[in-house]
Amino acid sequence: MQRLLFLLLLWWGQAQAAEALVAVAAGFKPAMEPLLQRFSAETGHQITVSYGAVGQLYAQIKHGAPFDLLLSADSLVPAKLADDGLGVADSRLTYARSELVLYSTDPSLVDKEGAVLKTGHFAHLALPNPKVAVHGTAAMAVLAKLGLAEQLAPKLVEGGNILQTFQQIQTGNAELGFVSLSLIYEGGHFAPGSYWRVPASLHAPLAQQAILLSRGAANAAAQDLLHYLQSPAARAIMQDHGYLI
Repeated sequence: MQRLLFLLLLWWGQAQAAEALVAVAAGFKPAMEPLLQRFSAETGHQITVSYGAVGQLYAQIKHGAPFDLLLSADSLVPAKLADDGLGVADSRLTYARSELVLYSTDPSLVDKEGAVLKTGHFAHLALPNPKVAVHGTAAMAVLAKLGLAEQLAPKLVEGGNILQTFQQIQTGNAELGFVSLSLIYEGGHFAPGSYWRVPASLHAPLAQQAILLSRGAANAAAQDLLHYLQSPAARAIMQDHGYLI
């Protein structure tokens, strides 16, 4: 009898499972992967993810990309999509807040106050393309507030998104660069190297919002994933990767 009940529940879960295509800000990848594993195990839903810079994802959605849900790295793009009629306005929610860091794999390069930027003792400073990436925009705001934007302009190396920027730092193509805390922090431990946690007062808030897109308005998998972002399990995973909830 118990085995029969188990099989019926398994069949029911599979029968209710759905699929969704989700656009996700590149910097959220370290948290998204374990979050999706747990979500799919609990719901049976199958989620396909496309990572990219928020500006790039916005352009793709505007040009008809078949996404059901967007997990943005800001609040502006979800607001635009709602205004454009491409997103369900009342579905918008802030699922996390990220933190900007200046990071180097060299353990002695970046000091805890970010004074290395003023010394200029480096050849390349990496950052995500500020035209399409939220953390790149924040990085440029930091340099402007510090009065270093013009001085450091010749040393800037742009990545197409924050994952590419992180790779530039890891491979040594840039001695240091601006990325999100989520890329160098997990479970209370920082990646080897040195870092400066940039004060939030130096740039606009990095509130990350999600929005159900018009195409996915009736998609059960997309709806359930949006709700799951607010669950204790999802919040724990996000906090474990350096996000503020």
